[in-house]
Amino acid sequence: MEKHILVIAQYFYPEQFRINDICSEWVKRGYKVTVITGIPNYPLGKYYKGYGLFKKRKETYNGIEVIRIPLIPRGRNSIMLALNYLSFVISGLFWKMFTKIKADYVFIFEVSPMTQALPGVWYAKKRKIPCYLYVQDLWPENVEIITGITNRKIIGAIGKMVDYIYSYCTKIFTTSNSFVTSIESRGVSIEKIEYWPQYAEDFYKPLNKIKENKINEDKIIIDEIPNDDVFNIIFAGNIGTAQGLAILPKTASLIKEKNPNKKIRFNIVGDGRYKEELVKIVDENKLTDMFNFIPKQPATRIPEFMAASDAAFLCLTGGPLFSKTIPAKLQSYMACGIPILASASGETDKIIKESGSGLCSPAGDYEMLADVIIQLSNESPQRLLELGVNARSYYENNFNKQELLNRIDKYFE
Repeated sequence: MEKHILVIAQYFYPEQFRINDICSEWVKRGYKVTVITGIPNYPLGKYYKGYGLFKKRKETYNGIEVIRIPLIPRGRNSIMLALNYLSFVISGLFWKMFTKIKADYVFIFEVSPMTQALPGVWYAKKRKIPCYLYVQDLWPENVEIITGITNRKIIGAIGKMVDYIYSYCTKIFTTSNSFVTSIESRGVSIEKIEYWPQYAEDFYKPLNKIKENKINEDKIIIDEIPNDDVFNIIFAGNIGTAQGLAILPKTASLIKEKNPNKKIRFNIVGDGRYKEELVKIVDENKLTDMFNFIPKQPATRIPEFMAASDAAFLCLTGGPLFSKTIPAKLQSYMACGIPILASASGETDKIIKESGSGLCSPAGDYEMLADVIIQLSNESPQRLLELGVNARSYYENNFNKQELLNRIDKYFE
């Protein structure tokens, strides 16, 4: 008889998160998978076309039964975001009380908010079944940094909720080794915590980059990125405050000042709450010749954009929390075999250096970032190819999809 995994994930297809692929793989491996999620509205904060409180609340995606419980869209301000978080929990409470679903395991995919884990914990307690939590964002640390809330009573209350969730989980998986240490420091047994890094979907792979171990100077040509002699840097993903992209206009201004003849273009692919502000800053600083804003694309097209670029950029804001974080796009970039430029500290910096896949400057240091961008843009095509090969090799050795899924399988046996 097939085992039934109940997945709790506030964000799910058509929103672009890795849980979509994890669930699809579990179906291929013979599991029955049901996902309890919200009405898609990330990252722009409004319901996706065709979805709503009375539309498309149940559907099937890649053999997965998807049930969408009511929630308020996240909007574009902190009040709406708080209501978005709260509404999912309240809807989840009522769903738990009346659902007739009989699952064998609960798997919670926790990107912020941590509150989304509560319906899963409550369901697992009610059914007396194992509950697995996959921590992508640390709480309450994430709340303090993203929202600016420092009131100790509020943070203390959130901390108690987090401890409650941890206490009722059978196993806690984390996306970085530093997260293991942080969760253990809250009094959670180390035997209960396991580092389980993210992988990239199968469509993330090198395109037109390697040919018989020789330089292949032909690049994929796509309409969105001009095929010229400019050094193209790509950023693909959500454009929010946590991504720290405010550093780029400062960096671009410095590059222009120090190297007026250097041709560098930042291709920013995606959307998010900070995009409008970023475009405005670029315009005000007369940097439009160095920036190319491209609308959000299907994830399956991103490897094309990388193959048309010379390097991929990722960025995290400074501080102890983000130094512990390994952003999902790092695995995506590495899987595509592209040199990496990063403005990040801690875990991300360590992986880039260990893999020999690119150059990293400390988070928030725009002067150093300008220097490493100039340095990479001066490298030979052969050296750029080597960096890309190193990235792909490290990915295969450390973030192999099938091996990682096999590790999870043992908990479902």
